[in-house]
Amino acid sequence: MPQTLSTREANLFRTVIRHYEDKQYKRGLKAAEQILKKNPRHGDTMSMKALIMNSQGKTEEAFALAKEALTVDMKSHICWHVYGILYRQHKNFDEAIKAYKFALKLEPESQQIQRDLAVLQVQIRDYQGYVQSRFAMLKAKPHLRQNWTALAIAYQLEGSLEQAENILTTYEKSMTNVPLKTDQEHSEALLYKNTIIAERGDIKRALEHLESDCKNCLDRLAVMEMRARYLGQLNRKEEAAKAWRALLDRNPEHPEYYKGLIEALEIDEKDEAALKAIYDEYAAKYPRSDAAKRLPLNFLTGDSFKAAAKSYLTNMLDRGVPSVFANLKHLYSEVAKKEAILALAEEYLKEHKGSEQANGDSSKGVGAALYFLAQHYNYHLSRDLAKAMEYVEQAIELDPKNVDFHMTKARIFKHQGDTAKASETMDRARSLDTKDRYINSKAAKYQLRNNENEKALETMGLFTRAETVGGPLADLTDMQCMWFLTEDGEAWQRRGNTGLALKRFTTIHNIFDIWQEDQFDFHSFSLRKGQIRAYVDMIRWEDSIREHPFYFRAALDAVKLYLDMFEKQQASANGTNGTGEATNGEDAAEKKKAAKKARKEAQKAEREAAEKAAKQDPNKATAKKDEEPKKKDDDPNGLKLAATTDPLGDAMKFLTNILQFSPKNIEGQIAGFDVYIRRKKYLLALRCLNAAQALDPEHPRVKEQFAELQKAVESLDDAQSAKVKEVLKAKFSS
Repeated sequence: MPQTLSTREANLFRTVIRHYEDKQYKRGLKAAEQILKKNPRHGDTMSMKALIMNSQGKTEEAFALAKEALTVDMKSHICWHVYGILYRQHKNFDEAIKAYKFALKLEPESQQIQRDLAVLQVQIRDYQGYVQSRFAMLKAKPHLRQNWTALAIAYQLEGSLEQAENILTTYEKSMTNVPLKTDQEHSEALLYKNTIIAERGDIKRALEHLESDCKNCLDRLAVMEMRARYLGQLNRKEEAAKAWRALLDRNPEHPEYYKGLIEALEIDEKDEAALKAIYDEYAAKYPRSDAAKRLPLNFLTGDSFKAAAKSYLTNMLDRGVPSVFANLKHLYSEVAKKEAILALAEEYLKEHKGSEQANGDSSKGVGAALYFLAQHYNYHLSRDLAKAMEYVEQAIELDPKNVDFHMTKARIFKHQGDTAKASETMDRARSLDTKDRYINSKAAKYQLRNNENEKALETMGLFTRAETVGGPLADLTDMQCMWFLTEDGEAWQRRGNTGLALKRFTTIHNIFDIWQEDQFDFHSFSLRKGQIRAYVDMIRWEDSIREHPFYFRAALDAVKLYLDMFEKQQASANGTNGTGEATNGEDAAEKKKAAKKARKEAQKAEREAAEKAAKQDPNKATAKKDEEPKKKDDDPNGLKLAATTDPLGDAMKFLTNILQFSPKNIEGQIAGFDVYIRRKKYLLALRCLNAAQALDPEHPRVKEQFAELQKAVESLDDAQSAKVKEVLKAKFSS
């Protein structure tokens, strides 16, 4: 039988909830203990105490207490709600939803439980459930606009665009007061409705709605861009051309605006003169516009190209613009243009030789030309590293303190394969400008490529927060600096430190998990702020987040490392005692050495943190809120990861995402085959092989893997599935 509270204790229970919401956990716990002293079997208080304990990092005790609270009072919606929150915080979303639904049965009017359920449903992409929850919330509070908007979003995500539009229209008709022109939420809702109409394919009605209802919307750029697109899609070319011209007057650097104008004017892509006239018009109108002068180089040919390229290159070299080569290198895919650009650069250098310091700035004129030619010969489509080094040395002689010149010299050393000199030279470039974060990061990257992990971390530490507990690495991890973590992991992998390499790759995997979890903050925030279009874009982006090159690279590295670990385990199990023992002894010694070093670094970091804490002002006011305990990393050096007995099983965590989100990358399919063939999953290996063959049938690994699979099939015994043999042999005969 659940216990009831007196008026005083009921007030005290409300303070427990308030302390929890304010993150004043110690006070909340103290108040809960006061209630439980007199009412030890009060389920709601036990649940709130469990929630506070969970926030303090006592997970197991919190779950045990929450379960006990449920046994005390099975009909308390608070107990079930808290139980759901605990499961949600520990990412067991299915159990959390069950608990929320049970809580709603007990308390159907609770907006808080309904909101938590809806947020969780959209997080796991249960759009049908999300529609039902949002519909219930709308029925409960129809006066709130965000409830109508949220239901429209739910219908759109589910694919019911007509119903999404009807919901928004119904709310607009129910409005009694005309919204102010400065009403951001109303403006965004109108543009959101317009995108739904366009998404339904009714472009004509979308344009009419845009010109009538959205004419006063605050996002003027979005309105102008949507109108230009709609007019083009409706073949109203003359009006579309005017719309694109208005956008170009607003931003003459946007390449898509030029493309839209050319399509609206129906200019043939082979008519170079007509195309050039458009760009010349805007180059004359906006003399500082780079796009109007650069974009014609993409389609011009012959003498027209040479004349335009000469004008552009001369202007950029005279001004000493460092990015000129980056602007032109995409043209090198055409041999004629590559040769023409080289001739023009050499001609410029010849004409200006002897006037190196004429204008008092050695990064302009001759210096810029030497820098351009060094980059030209360093580029993979026009590579001649001897000439590149010759030109960059001349440039450095002209201006010994130019950072860009030294960076290019470091890149040349890198392409020569001399990572030590490349690292040394890039660090020299860094020393020329110690306040530049970019060159600092470049120096660290080159140090990592030279397997100088400790030095690279020290270099990065020049720009990290000094007060961060755990030093620069902890700060870089908190800041989710993925390029560093990837390069650091690959360097440790080359050095044979499997633990730290896997630790870095796993950290990147976890960062992407954090990005997905960060959506929780926006499911409610975006509706409150009315940022609907951005929210829908975010939801769709999150659905394919692991397509990101950062994730693919780290995941593929991890899979390859796990494959190496499996091969070593197999070799150790099958090899002779002498060889196997020697190898195992070396590995053990290496691991022991790495662990010892890591322990020393951790102790040093703790000492530094303690010293900083001791130096802090003792009179400084303490924070009112209790800090949530930071979860301690029980495997900072990846020793547990490296000690796995099932490397192929652990590789699946990475491989599943690679195959799901990057199926068009042949390296991922090849890695998938290598894992599945070793796990004796022959049909899955065949699927990866088929995908790889479709992507590149001439890839050498595809042919090797075909032979490997054929050999594996021949070794299958009769006890194994005849169906598997049949499918695989059919593939071989084809």
